[in-house]
Amino acid sequence: MNQLITVTLNDNQEPIVSARDLHKGLKIKTRFSQWVDQNFKILEEGYDFSSVVTTTQLNQYGGTKQIQDYALSLDAAKNLAMISKTDEGAKVRKYFIQVEKDFNSPEKIMARALLMADKKVHKLEAQIEADRPKVLFADAVSASKASILVGDMAKFLKQNGYEIGQNRLFALLREKGYLISRKGTSYNMPTQKSMELGLFEIKETAIPHSDGHVTINKTPKVTGKGQVYFTKKFLGDGVA
Repeated sequence: MNQLITVTLNDNQEPIVSARDLHKGLKIKTRFSQWVDQNFKILEEGYDFSSVVTTTQLNQYGGTKQIQDYALSLDAAKNLAMISKTDEGAKVRKYFIQVEKDFNSPEKIMARALLMADKKVHKLEAQIEADRPKVLFADAVSASKASILVGDMAKFLKQNGYEIGQNRLFALLREKGYLISRKGTSYNMPTQKSMELGLFEIKETAIPHSDGHVTINKTPKVTGKGQVYFTKKFLGDGVA
């Protein structure tokens, strides 16, 4: 059937009709606002129709303005066509009945079901992505019972989408003031700020030598609190 009046689908995949298109298709002689006042009394807002604002072109130079319109359910559009008392009323109503039959065909019902399922999948994927930092943060909390090496912290961040290696993480931590950047025995050790925040601890390992003397090897390790802190900084805010 030729498309007398455009029928579209709303967000719930239900057919709707523009009240202005219907007014024009029925060849109503009274102005649109008056026709609405006279005929929408039999309709229920929120069920039969909803208010919308559309944009129309004013001239060939691209000027536009916003105008009031209404999205009508197919049943409401059929009722308005029936009571229009115009030569076009019966034709338009018959057209809407045919559109409704087509809309309720098994093929169209299946197509809409697949579309709705696809939208739900995309919505779920978007929600998972939005919750990702929270999940990673929770993972860090669960893994925060023991201190870990800076290299292991880098591996954790990389596995969860933040591209960084051990050397780059050390450099960034020095750059941001978490580790000492001054060359010497304190190089790569936690700064006073980091220690006060409880982000690092220093593991001391005694190394005996063949001549009998013992040296102490110091290694910075990220505490549980530090793991949570840096996970939030790198994977949540994207910067440390």
